[in-house]
Amino acid sequence: MTYEIDIVSRITEKFPELSDAEKRVAQLVLDDIAASARASIGQLAKEAGVSQATITRFAKSVNCRDVRDLKVRLAQSLAVGQRFIHEAPDLDGINGIYEGIKNTLEMNRKVVDEAAIKQAVGWLSQARQTLVVGMGGGSTIMAQELQFRLFRLGFVVSSYNDGLLGRMVASSVSARDVFVALSLTGFTPEVVESAEIAKHYGAKVIAITSKGSPLAKVADLTLGVVTQETDFIYKPTASRYAMMALIDVVATELALAHKRQVRDQLRRLKLTLDAHRGGTDRQPLGD
Repeated sequence: MTYEIDIVSRITEKFPELSDAEKRVAQLVLDDIAASARASIGQLAKEAGVSQATITRFAKSVNCRDVRDLKVRLAQSLAVGQRFIHEAPDLDGINGIYEGIKNTLEMNRKVVDEAAIKQAVGWLSQARQTLVVGMGGGSTIMAQELQFRLFRLGFVVSSYNDGLLGRMVASSVSARDVFVALSLTGFTPEVVESAEIAKHYGAKVIAITSKGSPLAKVADLTLGVVTQETDFIYKPTASRYAMMALIDVVATELALAHKRQVRDQLRRLKLTLDAHRGGTDRQPLGD
C-alpha cells in the first residue's frame, strides 16, 4: 500500500518555493479548504487575483496532475474533520482538562452494564489464562493496566501490543481461555482480526470498546465505552479514563468474588514492597 503526503501538508511544505502569484493561491486554499474544493478554476483565479493558468501551475507545483486532481485531494483532506485543519481556541485552559476527564467519567458511569460486568467476572474467574490485546497509545497502556490489575489478584494474565504477536497469541488459545480486546474506537484492524482468530479457536472474547463497532460485533461480550471528542485537538483525549475506570470496576468486582485468595495475595505484595521501599502503610500498592 502506497501512502502520499496529504495535500494540506504538501502545500505548506512547498509554500516557500512558490511564486508570489502561486502563494496567493496557496493562501486562499489554506484559508478555506472546503470552499476551494468546490470552486471552479475561474472562481479560484478571481478570488486569488491571478490567471487561470496560475491556478494550473499551482496545482502542478504541489504535485497534483491538474486542477481537478487538486480539488479531489482537497476534498479528501476534509475527511479528517475541520478541527485538524483550522485551529479551535482553548476556552477552558488547565481546568478544562480536569473537567473533560470528570465529564467523560460521569458520562460512562451512567451507561455501565452491570450484567455484562458480572458475566465478564465469571469468565475471568474460570479462565485458565487471560490474554489482553491493545494497540495504539491509549489501548496499549490500558492493556498493560489490566495485566497489572489482574496479576496482583493472583490470576494468570499477559498483555500484548504488537500486531503480529496479537495474532500469534490469539492462535494459541483454547476454550478455557479468555481473550480481552481493547480499542476505544473498535476499528483497529489488528485488534479486530486478533479477536476473530481467538474466537475461532474457542476462547471467550471480551471487548472493551465502543458499542456497535466492528470489534464489538466480533466479541462474545462487550463492555462499552462512550467517547466524545472536542474541537481542541491539542488536549489528550479523556476517553482513555473511561477505559481505565471500567478496568478498575472489573478488577474490583473480580477481587470481591475471590476475597480470601486476593487478600492473601495483596498482603504478600504489600509486605514485599514495604520491606524494599519503606514508607507508610497507606502508600499505593505497587506504584
